[in-house]
Amino acid sequence: MAGQTPAEHAITLHGHRVSYREAGRSHRHAVLLIHGLAGSSSTWSPVLAPLGHHVHVIAPDLLGHGHSDAPHSGDYSLGGFATGLRDLLVALDVDRVTVVGHSFGGGVAMQFAHQFPEFTERLVLASSGGLGHDLSLALRAASLPGTELVLRSAASLTPRWMRRTVHRVAHAVGSVPGSDLDGVYTAWESFGDRGTRSAFVQTVKGALEPSGQRLDGAERLHLLAEVPVLFVGGGRDRVIPVEHTVAAHERLPGSRLEIFDEAGHFPHAEQPHRFAALVGDFVASTMPAAGDRAALRRRILGTPVPEPVAADGVAL
Repeated sequence: MAGQTPAEHAITLHGHRVSYREAGRSHRHAVLLIHGLAGSSSTWSPVLAPLGHHVHVIAPDLLGHGHSDAPHSGDYSLGGFATGLRDLLVALDVDRVTVVGHSFGGGVAMQFAHQFPEFTERLVLASSGGLGHDLSLALRAASLPGTELVLRSAASLTPRWMRRTVHRVAHAVGSVPGSDLDGVYTAWESFGDRGTRSAFVQTVKGALEPSGQRLDGAERLHLLAEVPVLFVGGGRDRVIPVEHTVAAHERLPGSRLEIFDEAGHFPHAEQPHRFAALVGDFVASTMPAAGDRAALRRRILGTPVPEPVAADGVAL
């Protein structure tokens, strides 16, 4: 069916190229997919077609990632990324979306929901960052001084054939989930570009520190009390502990939790049809959040949702 097949597009926003993938444009419900740090919209490739049969899917490359521009003076903060996504939706004439964020993209997704509740219908957090302090040693090391120089040297001194060989051997050994290895390989390949390296370092400075994650979105989970939220985790995740996801679910009454026991940090890539069906069902079976000012004020103040009242003044 026309519009259901995934396609890659580009648009210019504020003088910068923004690349995005799209599928299912004819559907009423829209889903915004946000990739992780040093990733791109390609991480969502396995789920684009399955999701596109049910919803309108938009998967952008964040600024400084993938095929989008990487301006030296770009805003690589969570708020900057969230604003860029809002601008993309406005440019595409998309009113409201279910926001799906993976890893660092989960932090961006939460920031988007906080900043732009009028655009947010639901929230899906897959192996999400920003829900606890712990983090893998490799990502903590990326926050140390001199990271850009190290990445530049490693990218220039390591031949591509060697990187490919290491990637294949690691897959053959099988001790680490294949999608995790693919994610590391894709990130390493991208560091050959100067703009991408710079954007990565600037993003890391705002989100990470040597001891772990700098930001803790769990403290603001109460702001999502009236938003349908689905948490997804990988039981073999070695990047962000799955316990973060479980604990966040327990702190947010009414949220849903789905653990892919055999998956690593990329559950959507390892089991794409299961993930697509899960998100599709979540969209179809939940009512979108109210994006009005009154709902936002209730969340901020922590006041309960008022009971519906009939014309005679009696609570329904």
